[in-house]
Amino acid sequence: AVAGVVLAGLFGLVFATARMSDHRWIQRPAAAVVEFFRSVPLLLLIFFAFFGSFALLGVNISAFAAVVFGLTLYNGSVIAEIIRAGVLSLPKGQSEAAYAMGMRKGQVMRLVLLPQALKAMLPVLISQFVVLLKDSALGLIVGYDELVDRGLNGIAANFSNVIPAAILIAAIFILINLSLDRLATRLSHRR
Repeated sequence: AVAGVVLAGLFGLVFATARMSDHRWIQRPAAAVVEFFRSVPLLLLIFFAFFGSFALLGVNISAFAAVVFGLTLYNGSVIAEIIRAGVLSLPKGQSEAAYAMGMRKGQVMRLVLLPQALKAMLPVLISQFVVLLKDSALGLIVGYDELVDRGLNGIAANFSNVIPAAILIAAIFILINLSLDRLATRLSHRR
């Protein structure tokens, strides 16, 4: 899940920036990519990466790589829209003042717009990272050994009862998600 968070965040930042480009030849393909991967179910992306990579490229990729691929493309596309919406929600005067000071577009984005938009985006971004964490359980479908799989197999094998194992795994997910929620709340109040 950590690799998915990092890569989805980078994907989202790059494609959000591309979607806000003044150049249509950058903006339109970026919009098509984001809309395509937001529209395709995550499970299909994971299946395509795992099973389709050999059919199309003759290359077998690991279950881990397939899960990270799917998580990155799907969640990265959602994050791109979160970032774009956060930046576009700022008053135009912010960027106009920065341009009047002689800043270039990249500087305006990096030094003025993104820091201000981050405060508004942070709770939504962390919520999306929570979704990504929970989505990582879909790796079970292609044989990726993650928390749900290990928990159900390991605990159930020792205690021969799946229900306590499922309850324990749910409790772990709840603790992780509550911790992330508290982090988002603290960070949004600090700024």
